[in-house]
Order: sequence, then structure tokens, then C-alpha cells
Amino acid sequence: MAIQSDRPASSPSLAEATATFARIGLLSFGGPAGQIALMHRILVEEKKWLDEARFLHALNYCMLLPGPEAMQLATYAGWLGHGVRGGLIAGLLFVLPGALVITALSAAYLVAGDVPLVQGLLFGLKAAVLAVVLEALIRVSRRAIKGPLMALIALAAFVGIAFLKIPFPLIIVLAAAAGAALHLAGGKVGGRGTAGMPEADVTVPEWARPSARRLLATIVTWLAIWFGPLLAIAAVAGGAHVYAQEAGFFSKMATVTFGGAYAVLAYVAQQAVEVHGWLRPDEMLTGLGLAETTPGPLILVLVFVGFLGGARLSGLEPLAGGLGGALVTLWFTFVPCFLWIFAGAPYVETVRAVRWLARALEAVTAAVVGVIANLALWFSLHVLFATVGQARFGPFEWPVPDPVGFNPLAAAIALAAALALIWLRANMIVVLGLAALAGMAVRLVAV
Repeated sequence: MAIQSDRPASSPSLAEATATFARIGLLSFGGPAGQIALMHRILVEEKKWLDEARFLHALNYCMLLPGPEAMQLATYAGWLGHGVRGGLIAGLLFVLPGALVITALSAAYLVAGDVPLVQGLLFGLKAAVLAVVLEALIRVSRRAIKGPLMALIALAAFVGIAFLKIPFPLIIVLAAAAGAALHLAGGKVGGRGTAGMPEADVTVPEWARPSARRLLATIVTWLAIWFGPLLAIAAVAGGAHVYAQEAGFFSKMATVTFGGAYAVLAYVAQQAVEVHGWLRPDEMLTGLGLAETTPGPLILVLVFVGFLGGARLSGLEPLAGGLGGALVTLWFTFVPCFLWIFAGAPYVETVRAVRWLARALEAVTAAVVGVIANLALWFSLHVLFATVGQARFGPFEWPVPDPVGFNPLAAAIALAAALALIWLRANMIVVLGLAALAGMAVRLVAV
């Protein structure tokens, strides 16, 4: 076959690729940084299926996309070796192990969440998650804030989402417009950016070369896979049903989740808690804590959100309704990721050459810092205080915690976790496990 002859000599068989991506999916703990490092070690250093330039080329593209960049990088690597079939295998194996685990944990939470020891475990997890978010804020800000213009964009994004309640998608659009405008006006937004990077190796297999006919077929096929079930759910269950609402909501999330899970969680929490009533504020912290302990992309926390919404509002038996909600969430969160890769990857070089687009997306990355800062504020108030009210002045609105409800034990666990993660650079899974044990001990003493 012509396609076989076009494949790089170092490309593996489909069976070997499947086994390797299954291994990556089972070991992909530690968030995107750890997952990307794992793939680099296996795909570049160990297997030598990709060289350094091609790996970084693919990573740069995935960093520009909405959605989980590590999952999309795995999809890209599988697609480069075996086309759409390889991309599907790699992407699904990256997601499914963690999805199964978080669904099982969601069911356990629904059934046993009121058990005192389980409450203690979740109490410790929620306190440690605050430290995880603070560590993420520091890490992302070091990479994204490169000069006063970037800092100004980050500050504006924080004020906009925290005090003016501007929707997250609009903040992303405004940041991108600001970055593009600054570039066109001659301003310097950050460093060299994607467009300033050296050209990557362009020897690619036949299916990875740009083709207008293939692009059109890919877009039509994946839009049908994406929106066909959405329309079917709305037609069968009605547009007001929780599954239809989840399908529409997570479809929107799939198009605006620049910057990863942390960046979008504040918006998800606002909508899922305050608008749709799928879960409580403290349960968002619980879901994030559970997602941190599972393999796969952190955005699998959305499966916990969808599970609880389906369990409580679908009208079905709770576990059956929750499983339906989890499946809806998985489908509409991750199907768009395959569209972005299969349609856009052949045009990666073209995208990287558009300098104003690169600058616009650098500004989006800076805005993400402000959004994560708001998430850290939101989490800290709900972890450390039993009651959080709201104050308003003109267009501004801000949270006001009740000092009487301050929880010193939660603060102590959060502080210890922050010191371990940020100062000692301890393993995150170990820190979360110790925090969960501390929470259980607190609960036992209280009983």
C-alpha cells in the first residue's frame, strides 16, 4: 500500500502502538506537565517514534487548541503513525482508563458520601486541592507572564471574571482580540511565540499532508458525530432535560477551554452550581480532588459534574441516571478534540506561520492566569470558610466570607500541602493521599 510506504521507517505496527498508548493511558498521572513528560520519554527517548523537533511541533499545535493538550498530543502522535485509526486508538486509550475510574469514584461518592470516614477523606482532599490550584497558578504564571502587557491582560481577566462576572468565553475572545491588536499596532506581546520557532521536519506520511477534500470530509464527519447525538438527545428527552443541557454545555466547554482544566473550572463551577444546580460548591472541590488521583486529563472532573447532574435530575434511578450523565459528558467533551486534530494537524505549519494568531493566543494564555487566580480565590474561600456571602457596588460584585465560619484544620492541611508541593516539590499523588488520611483522622477525632 502507498500509505504504508509513506510511513516513517521508525513507525511501529498498529499492535505495538496500541500497547504503548495503553501503557501511557494507565500511567498518565500528575496533570499535563507530567503526562507530556511521560510521552516524551516513551515516544521520543525510548521508542524513537518521533524526533525532538516533531514532538515539539505537535505539542506547540496542541497548546494552541481548546481542550486537554496532553490528550490531543497523544491523538496527534497516534494519527501521525497510523492515520485516523491510530489517532482514535491513542486518544481513547489516554482518556478511557481515567474515565472509568472517575465514574466509579463518582458512584461511590453518590452512594457513600455521607459516611463519616468518606466525609473525612473528602475534607482532606478538598483542602489539598487548594494547594494544587495555587501551585498551578504559580507554574502557569511563570510561563505566561512575560512583560507588563501580559501582566495587565492577566489582571484584567481576573477583575473581569472575579468582580464583574464577565463570562469566561467572552474573556477569552477579548484577550485574543487584545493580543492581535497589540501585534498589528506594533506592540510586543511576550516573547517570540509560536511563529518565531524554527521550522519542523516536514517529512510526513501521505495522510498527514494538506488536502481540501479530506479536510471537508473530516469536518463533515466529525461535526455529525458531535452534533448528531446532541440533536437526538434533545429530540427524545426534550431540550430542558438534564442530558440535553449537559450535551449543550459541555459542547460549549470543548470550544473555549484554552489553558486546560484549571482555567475553565471557575466558569464550570459558576454554571453547574449556580445556574443548573447539578451539584454544590463544595462538591466541585471534591470532584477535582478525585480527578487529581486518577490517570488521564484533569478535565475528567467534568465527568463527576455530569454524573451528579444525571443522578439527581434525569428522573432515572440515581446510578443509572449518573452513568448516563457521565457518558454524555465524556462524549461532548472529547469528541471535539478529535475534530481539532484530524482537521487541523495537516495545516500545523500554516497555523504556526500566522504571527498575529500566535500573539493572540499568547494573550489568551496570559488571561488564563487571571482566570486561574479567580479559581484559587473561589476555592480558598469555600475550603476555609463555612459561609461565603456576596457584596455589590455598582457593576462590581465580590465574595465576603463569614469569619466565624473559618476552619483552622482545613487551613492547616492546605498550608502543609502547599509547602509540600511548592517548596519541597513532593509527588502530588502522595500529598493528596496524606491529606486524605489527615482528613479522616480529623473526622475520627471529631466523632
